[in-house]
Amino acid sequence: MLSKKIEEVLNTQIKIEAESSQVYLSMACWAEIQGFEGVAQFMYAHSDEERMHMLKLVKFVNERGGHAQISELAAPPTEFGSFKDMFQTLFDHEVMVSKSINDLVHITLEERDYATHNFLQWYVSEQIEEEALARNILDKINLIGDDKGGLYLFDNDVKQLVGQAPDAPQ
Repeated sequence: MLSKKIEEVLNTQIKIEAESSQVYLSMACWAEIQGFEGVAQFMYAHSDEERMHMLKLVKFVNERGGHAQISELAAPPTEFGSFKDMFQTLFDHEVMVSKSINDLVHITLEERDYATHNFLQWYVSEQIEEEALARNILDKINLIGDDKGGLYLFDNDVKQLVGQAPDAPQ
């Protein structure tokens, strides 16, 4: 059984994961209308992945005797200025998600909820990968700068990342 406190913080994380899916979806839309098919594909795939992260939490809460809550979501930004700005926003968002997961892990230890602590280790590992991927892409964007040819090549290269994205949870 989940304590009320653990149920509450897991429901908060459910909302964060759902909002993450929306952030990626909004970025996909923006990239697509800018003509960057590869970046759009990458963002659409990651939007789906974030939704799977949310669903994994929903199932866990419900299976442990809690009640997963589906709440209203904050609207993500729809304009990003530049690809550099967009990927910086993405990186900053992933850092925020990592902090939220780490705070949640800390609470599970305080509450002596070792089953939830164990469950969350997948999210800890996933966030390490997510931050590294966002940082790597941002580094490449910084190298390219404003070179339109470089952005074109980057867009083609990022299509390959869609197949290399971290696996969705089972």
